[in-house]
Amino acid sequence: MTSHQSTQTMKPATAAKKLGVYLEATPAEFQEGVVSRTELHALQTDPPQWLQDLRANGPHPRPVVANKLGVSISGLARGGVTEPLTTEQIDALKDENPEWLQKERAVQAEVRKETVRIKEKNAEKNAE
Repeated sequence: MTSHQSTQTMKPATAAKKLGVYLEATPAEFQEGVVSRTELHALQTDPPQWLQDLRANGPHPRPVVANKLGVSISGLARGGVTEPLTTEQIDALKDENPEWLQKERAVQAEVRKETVRIKEKNAEKNAE
């Protein structure tokens, strides 16, 4: 008896998330089809022009916007940023450096410090 191995596929939304792009900005054929793991790997290793342009200019999904601004996704929401932003809009926000962005960056820095502290504490505990 031979085993039949089916090709694993994913929805376009999942593939867009893995690629770090905003689904609604992708080409129609990408949005309407399914993406196999092989196709996803090909997109990651040799991205077509549309993917390179999206990654460079946006619009970017919230996780990418948050990362580029150095804040959490929740911090974006508290700052009133709920829509995808282009690279140009992100750069403008960085230049403007509004009070909410300064505050959220400080919060994120504290979260990172606390994460490091907990990690070190757990490492010490495990070393004993």
